[in-house]
Order: sequence, then structure tokens, then C-alpha cells
Amino acid sequence: MEVRLARKHGFCFGVEQAIELAEQTLRDNAPGRVAALGPVIHNPEVVRRLEQEGLNQSARLDNLEAGTTVLIRSHGVGPEIYEMARRRGINLVDATCRLVKRAQTVVRQLHEEGYQVIMIGDANHPEVKGVIGYAPNVIVVEREEDLADKIPRRARLGIVAQTTHAPEHVARMIGAIAALPFQELKVVNTLCLEVVRRQEAAVELAREVDVMFVLGGLSSANTCELARLCQGEGVRTYHLETWADFKPAMVAGCKVAGITAGASTPDDTITEFAANLRLHEPLNQPSEEDTRH
Repeated sequence: MEVRLARKHGFCFGVEQAIELAEQTLRDNAPGRVAALGPVIHNPEVVRRLEQEGLNQSARLDNLEAGTTVLIRSHGVGPEIYEMARRRGINLVDATCRLVKRAQTVVRQLHEEGYQVIMIGDANHPEVKGVIGYAPNVIVVEREEDLADKIPRRARLGIVAQTTHAPEHVARMIGAIAALPFQELKVVNTLCLEVVRRQEAAVELAREVDVMFVLGGLSSANTCELARLCQGEGVRTYHLETWADFKPAMVAGCKVAGITAGASTPDDTITEFAANLRLHEPLNQPSEEDTRH
């Protein structure tokens, strides 16, 4: 069948940097002496490979010995982690994406300027958990329903957003916040342009194909957002991690398939999926179960 790839897809510079730093740190240290406070990136394939190379990605600082090297993952951490590591004699290698670093800096500056900081994002995402540590009492909102009870009235509000959110969603949230009584409103754009470009390319491709495949970790926020945007275009959409997750019924009745991938999806995964899909002969009709998004 015909297969088209989104014009922008796969690894971004922040993910590439994190993986390169992880691999270099493993080479530079004795086996068992390198750890990370969670997955370096949200991609199971890469996580498994780094674990096989000796990286413990489920470490806790309070369980590590002095002299251990800890890799700060691409999502970043709060300032308390740096201080705790210093006190415990832990060596840090910082793989935080530079755009996440910028968001951390912006949050601190907004607080110092006297704003009540509002972050548009998922409160459970590691990036958000780290960023809000750079100012006290940061308010996290994800949906318009969150605003009525959380946003203080007639305050000086400083707004930032999780780097992987879609601009349209952030714009709607800012509009809803601006509809509430406020004294002053300052918005700083902390969105990742690389993620935005992938979102635009995915939507563009979704309008041209019969089925979309979004490749990447199921826990990857930017990959989930790609799948949501493609679904919003009304095209049959599947969020898969690898070719092993593919089922023939997914392309039943389809002539043209589109592929995009999250910012933490390896090129090999994308290449293998595209090559296998091009060789596939689709069925005539999909089953009800296999056409669910």
C-alpha cells in the first residue's frame, strides 16, 4: 500500500542530547555507578536499551551512595533535587532539554516580578512537576473546568505552558483565563517549536490519508498529543509503539497510510514500520474492534 511520512517526525534535539549524554556517562563510569530518576525519555525501546547498557532508571536519591553519578532526564527536575544531590555527594549529569530549562527560568522570573504563576499542563507529567518547583504556589491547570476554582480574582497573573502542548489548546486556555477578572496578565511562550512543527505536519498529513499511525511511547505526552490531533481530523488513527503492535485489520479498506512519530521515537522504529507497511496488502473491511482509535 502507499505510505506517506509526515514532513517532520521523530527525534528532537532535546531527546538526542539526553540519549547521547546517557551513553557517554555510561562509558565514563564503572558498571552500576550510573542512575537516573526515572526514564531518560518516554520511549520503552530506548529505556530498555539503556537499562541493558547498565543505566538504572528507577533510582531514588535517598537510596544512592555518595559518588554515584545521576543523570537528570530530559524532562528536568526541581531545584530541591540539585540541593539534595549536593548534600549527599552525588555527581549530576544534566540532560534537561534546554527549552524545559528556559521554562524553569521563566517561572522563577515571573515569581520574582510579583506574578501569581499559572502553568497550563498536566500536573502529573514529570516536566510540569519539575518546572513548578522553581516558584512557590504555582497553579497548574489543564482544562477550562479547572479555572473557576483555581485562578485567583484580580491578581497579577503570569502564564506559561508545558512545552509539548498544542498551541490551539494553550490559546483557548489563555482566552478563558483572560475572561476572568484580573489586574494584569503576562504570557510567556514556553512551547517547543520542534513539537509544534511535528503537530502541524501530522495534521497536514492526516487530511491526505485513509489511516494514520502515530509511533511512540504510550506515556509520551507529545506523542499522545499527535494522536489526539490526528483523531480530531476525523481520520482513523492508531497510536502504536512498534511494528509488533500492528494488526492487519487496522488498514482494512485503506489505500493510503500516513505515519508520524513523537519526538522520542527512534528512526529505526519509524523506518521498520514504514517498510513493513509498504509490503502489506490490506484487507477489504476492518472489524469494529480494530477501527477504534
